[in-house]
Amino acid sequence: MSERPLIVQSDLTLLLDVHCPDSDSARSEISPFCELIRSPEHLHTFQLSSISLWNACSAGLDARSITGTLEKWSRFDIPETVTYFINDNCSRYGIISFLPLDGSFFTISFSNDRYRRQVLALKAVQNLIASQDDEIRVPMQHRGDLKVILTDNGFPVDDCIPLVKGLPLDISLRESESFSVRDYQKDSVKAFLGDGRPGLGYGVIVLPCGSGKTITGLAAMSEIKTSTLILAPNVAALHQWKRELLTKTTISEDDIGEYSADRKDIRKVTLCTYSMLVYRNTTDDEYHNFNAIASYPWGFVIYDEVHMLPAPVFRLSASLQSVYRLGLTATLIREDGREKEVFSLVGPKRYDVPWAELERQGFIATAYCHEIRISLSEDAELDYALAPRSRKIVIAAKNKSKLPVIEYLLERHQGQQILIIGQYIDQLEEIQKRFSFPLITGSMSNRRREELYQDFRDGRIQVLIVSKVANYAIDLPDASVAIQVSGTFGSRQEEAQRLGRILRPKSVDSHFYTLVTRHTSEEDFSLNRQKFLIEQGYKYEIVSWD
Repeated sequence: MSERPLIVQSDLTLLLDVHCPDSDSARSEISPFCELIRSPEHLHTFQLSSISLWNACSAGLDARSITGTLEKWSRFDIPETVTYFINDNCSRYGIISFLPLDGSFFTISFSNDRYRRQVLALKAVQNLIASQDDEIRVPMQHRGDLKVILTDNGFPVDDCIPLVKGLPLDISLRESESFSVRDYQKDSVKAFLGDGRPGLGYGVIVLPCGSGKTITGLAAMSEIKTSTLILAPNVAALHQWKRELLTKTTISEDDIGEYSADRKDIRKVTLCTYSMLVYRNTTDDEYHNFNAIASYPWGFVIYDEVHMLPAPVFRLSASLQSVYRLGLTATLIREDGREKEVFSLVGPKRYDVPWAELERQGFIATAYCHEIRISLSEDAELDYALAPRSRKIVIAAKNKSKLPVIEYLLERHQGQQILIIGQYIDQLEEIQKRFSFPLITGSMSNRRREELYQDFRDGRIQVLIVSKVANYAIDLPDASVAIQVSGTFGSRQEEAQRLGRILRPKSVDSHFYTLVTRHTSEEDFSLNRQKFLIEQGYKYEIVSWD
């Protein structure tokens, strides 16, 4: 019994002893109903939560199977508080169901009268119901909004309304000796689609940066074969999707539309950025692009970097509940805490794999993380001491003593593909002035950005300075060094995405450097930024520049 790898604690955390022989088997069995929180050297920590248990129930698990798995692997008895939490939350799932009435309305079904009274007493629910005489009738357009309200109030919904396909799309994968879908990508699509029963065909797939999330999306498209809207964070990401569609599937260019500042084409496969979708001339203006996109008969929506969904896009998600919905991300982290809305509108997490596991298998690059701590000059120290908090943050981030450190790292990794990444444009312009490398910012035209990215891919440029526009969905496969000079406060998601720029497999190991000003707010921000990557098993070497 002492050799069992799992310790279940009354605070709903699970500790996995990775040195036990059966730890891998235990991990694979508990992962469907809990979240990995930390994965350092010896004990990996998982967390049970309402969302994680509702995710599990939506995939077909129940309280008995979950507690049975814990009893199978636990070194000690399961605390009663944990058993109660599991039973209570799992018992909630399935009590409330959405069932179809006709094309315009659906009904809410309750298997528990007490829950019926509680739900129907909510004013926000009453505002969405059309009538409740013989049966509850809710307009289909309120399906997503009602899910959010119920989930926020602790009532998960079993949505049993069948998904419908849009226009047929003739698309297949074009596998070859140089390209094939990897096993974990196939497994993720299978977990997403299942056998096509209600409750599957919508959800989120979590895969590390550099592991081929785009290929996973293409594989899903080739299974569903219906008109598809692909939403992504920037135009460069749209062009990457288009390249992959044309080279790895049988779809023709005539079937691919781009909805951007340059073009407004809506076709069977349409690529659009989040910002374009929610663009409007004034705050009082209508979302014209949003309305144009939403009116097309989509059958499938792919949310690339789903953790980035801006608030207005949740409206589109709420209105597209009858179609297949796939969220792709490396980090299902939102600093605003709106993960529940992703769960409600896009769907629960269907598949996850630890970064370290794919690194061991060679599917993402081995990466070493370094934090270099640098002192302020005496004059800057005085300015920092006297400045208000908001100004302190800027002084620490723009520490001019970071420049010689950049110079040293450039010399150390001479001949490699290097990204210098920062938050503040004037800081990046100063670096450009000193070292004469190209700089990409949000104000640069998309055409010029693409030219510079392509020059970097082709090796004509070896060092590229980039602002936060390069945080997401940029395919730079040969980049092996990233130097982060400043960031968005304590954003864990940004840290992971920036490391992801250098995780494509290559012949050399990757190095991620973060330059941090000693004894300032940057140290606190850096500690929080690193949490997600440390949870994934990465270690930061801390070096004093002085």
